[in-house]
Amino acid sequence: MSRARPAEADSRRHRAVARKADRTEIVHRAVRVTTASCAGFYPFVYWVNQPEPALYALFGPVALGILSPIPGSGRQRAAVMLRALPVGLVLVALGTVLAVETWAAVLGMLVVGFALAFAAVAGPRPAGAAPGLQLFYILACFPPYAPDSLGSRLAGLTLGVLLLAACEVFLLPAAPAVSYRESLTEAVATAGRAAAAAAAGEGGDSADRLRATGRRLRLSRLPPAERPAGAGRSARALAQAGAAARRLLDELAQLGATPSAGRDAEAEADAPPHGRDAEADAASADMLARVAAHCASTAQALRTGHPPPRSAAPALDTAIQRFQALRVARAARPPQTAPPVPALRRQAGVLGVAESARILQTAVRVGLDGRRTAPIQPHALFWYADARTPYLWWRRLAGHTTLRSVLFQNATRTALGLGAARLIAGSLDLSHGFWVLLAVLTLGRTTAGATWTAVRSALIGTLVGAVAAGTLLLVVGRHTDAYAAVLAPAMLAAFALGPLFGIAWAQALFTLVVSAAFAQIAPASWQLAEDRILDVVTGSAIGLLCGLLAWPAGARREVRRTMSELLRSCGPLITGTVRVLLATPPGTAHAPPTFPVVHRLRLAEAAYFQLRSEPGDSSADPMDWHAALITANHVLLGAHWLPRFDLPPTGIPPDAAAWARTTAEQLVRATDRIAALCADENRAPGPLAPVTYHPPPGVRGFAPLPMLIDLEQWLSSLVAQLTHIESSVPPGK
Repeated sequence: MSRARPAEADSRRHRAVARKADRTEIVHRAVRVTTASCAGFYPFVYWVNQPEPALYALFGPVALGILSPIPGSGRQRAAVMLRALPVGLVLVALGTVLAVETWAAVLGMLVVGFALAFAAVAGPRPAGAAPGLQLFYILACFPPYAPDSLGSRLAGLTLGVLLLAACEVFLLPAAPAVSYRESLTEAVATAGRAAAAAAAGEGGDSADRLRATGRRLRLSRLPPAERPAGAGRSARALAQAGAAARRLLDELAQLGATPSAGRDAEAEADAPPHGRDAEADAASADMLARVAAHCASTAQALRTGHPPPRSAAPALDTAIQRFQALRVARAARPPQTAPPVPALRRQAGVLGVAESARILQTAVRVGLDGRRTAPIQPHALFWYADARTPYLWWRRLAGHTTLRSVLFQNATRTALGLGAARLIAGSLDLSHGFWVLLAVLTLGRTTAGATWTAVRSALIGTLVGAVAAGTLLLVVGRHTDAYAAVLAPAMLAAFALGPLFGIAWAQALFTLVVSAAFAQIAPASWQLAEDRILDVVTGSAIGLLCGLLAWPAGARREVRRTMSELLRSCGPLITGTVRVLLATPPGTAHAPPTFPVVHRLRLAEAAYFQLRSEPGDSSADPMDWHAALITANHVLLGAHWLPRFDLPPTGIPPDAAAWARTTAEQLVRATDRIAALCADENRAPGPLAPVTYHPPPGVRGFAPLPMLIDLEQWLSSLVAQLTHIESSVPPGK
């Protein structure tokens, strides 16, 4: 207890510092958006008397600065805003043209709403800018139909966005976070030091520290702006490099807990009298030294941004092949001089470390280069390296164009809600009808419960704000100077206090903001506040109805389905991999297809990430979904790795082949059973027997082949992971 308390205190202290930093950034953002909005709004209204561009100069910064959660530092956000500006200009032009008829505006809203919401497949930055871009079309698609005012609208929007981008860079800019490359560099350097210590037989970093370093590369622990989530080669390669670095650190941690043949008691007892397998230890030490050197060069490449030499990966690949040939040759010796099983298991761990280091360096080279390269082996892992960029984007989009994708579900829900809101607002000729769509856009959530919570708070806040705004309009009347004096403080309060205190505060203060703004553009009465209430109520009802009808459970139900399908797809890959290894003659069986697992893995990852972002009690669904993702990745790696290095030179003894097939079939049945549990089907869990290699019965003194040891370790790891998933099922399932 005495050791836990300081750790808990440190954790609380870190969380307190993070919350303080978040509050500071919220206030700074409010200052930037208020400054940019007012700097564009006031000159258009009072200097040139142009209310049309003034409206767009006001809402441009609000859309991209407040409504759009664009992640990153000030410079990163400014870059996203500048890239989004041309898209925003096109949307304003489209909305202006389609405002001629309600049906045209509705069709445009359906297309624009779906396309922008579906942009989340491109990563956090496009997803962050999407709501603001939605608002640009919404503003322009309402009457009056005035195509002659398009130029002034575009001018106002351009000025507002440019002012906001300048404020992001120069006015209280957000500090940059630790970049992904820096985090990856630290992880690779740590792995290199651990490999060097293992090669020298010295104690390095603890297993817990190695695993903790790897966990810092999880996408959920990285700032959104730093996640390599794009569909291009560089993003895909760096994401793969991060996964390889995590795997390398885990393998080094596991290797540190596995004694060498010379220090292992079982090996001491089984080893021949004339030696303790010093040759195997020397080969393992040489391989680990090579891994340390490759990690050092990879870390240096990440620091400098220059890809590592192309000859590095083939050199390590050749060393791996020689190491494996040595293992096979030693296993073929007479039983009295063959290496003991513990030595072979440690060598299997060294081989896994070396292969992870090779994949890591190859992925880093592709990520830093970014250009198309010749096919890289195994091609199933690096298929994207020689693919054209349009094809990569098509793969990303096509992979999520399914009702099983939560990104597709969210885009469909958003498009239908905005289209219905535009139809109702146009059909009823609601004054300031774009507020209806704005309510749908800002209050919609991925679950019906979360939407109702947001709507309830928003209605309370809107009512309070409308009373305050109506009182202001009655008291002040048409004295625009008073509204001008109120606007800036009201904006600063709305954009600072709203995120800090909740939706009710945001809606109340924003109602005051829009009332003060529109009262300066055109004469207004207290009925403006009444219109605001009516529009927000209408938009809230539409958003709530869409939340109830379209995937009301959010990702919670979808994550069960996708995880279940993912685990079921792993079964054929397990048996197919074993079939390749046992084929007679060796190498004659075709490798099983990995695309079904990869496709379902991407859908399951998207559902899992959304589930983590949704509010709710996590104890209501205690299953370890992340462990299911790890299991699928482990199946994929074994399917690529084992046939690459473990095809036996001769046939496998019949008894050993029977053991491998039986074990694989049992594991597949267990995988299907756990997949049923994930889908909440009524199947009772059963214990999974640990996988351990035993020499085939009736063959005394049989020396196990390295292929069987490596296969045993792969299957044993899968058993451990599936057992963990099964243990997370609550009692009574």
